[in-house]
Amino acid sequence: MNILVVGCGAMGAIFAGLLAKSGNKISVLIRNKDTADLINENGIRVEGASGDTQQKVTAFTKDDSSSDFDLVILAVKATQIETAAMDVKTFISNRSLILTIQNGLGSADIVASILGEARLMVGIAGGFGAELKGPCHTFHNNMQIVRIGAYSTLGFTDVNHIASLWRDAGFKAEAAKNIEVMLWEKLICNVAYSAPCALTGMTTGQVMNDPDIGPISRAAAQEAWDVAKASGIELTVVDPIAHVQAFAAGMPASRPSLLQDVELGRQSEIEFINGAIPKAAKKIGMEAPANKLLTSIVRAKERRNEKI
Repeated sequence: MNILVVGCGAMGAIFAGLLAKSGNKISVLIRNKDTADLINENGIRVEGASGDTQQKVTAFTKDDSSSDFDLVILAVKATQIETAAMDVKTFISNRSLILTIQNGLGSADIVASILGEARLMVGIAGGFGAELKGPCHTFHNNMQIVRIGAYSTLGFTDVNHIASLWRDAGFKAEAAKNIEVMLWEKLICNVAYSAPCALTGMTTGQVMNDPDIGPISRAAAQEAWDVAKASGIELTVVDPIAHVQAFAAGMPASRPSLLQDVELGRQSEIEFINGAIPKAAKKIGMEAPANKLLTSIVRAKERRNEKI
């Protein structure tokens, strides 16, 4: 299959590298020409739970042109999704399917508003613990699950076909019929560790076991679960605390992307992760004080980083 991966960060590089390894024709669309040149010269190295592989892919920027893609994967951060969707418009043909994979809530709605909803799929990638080691080199602690579902009217046969493509590349991939459930069950894990790790510098395993931050992490997860249930989301997760503890136990050395962003002074996805819970709570007349507080402190830390 001819696939375009938009964004070649820690997760995008994993997707591109492993999908290339399984025999697909992979291109990556990135904004920095120097990085594109490096990738064209060296390929992409994916190291970690999947093994260690170096794969040749084609990298280009939005100033180039091509539209012969069967599948377009939007693998940028939620904070970059609007720009990425606009950049990729000229690369999409009538036959292209679109898959967007981000943390948190709200990205798919942005993509649908720009690229349309009829051929759009939403994905979650859970339990990878990915981190860039260089512009052409990504590492991941684990690779627990990829779930893919239709945003709107795309048929389940198409979704299942794309999920099988990911399975052939070595991912544990499932076609999901209810995207709200899969997004919220991933989000419960995200809120437990994203902000707490970003604020403390701890790994997921350290947050889970810490006597001070651990209870705050669990409160954020419980709060997200309560809001989801009250919002009518038919969660399969019965015990949110056990759910997030199992998540961290699977990759205790993981450093969430939000922690990496804060450390590097980049805009984080806090509004799409912990910040999404108070917004969802407000819609149903609830409050989410733990996630609201965590979001506010991360915002303040980001503002301070901007001034340094």
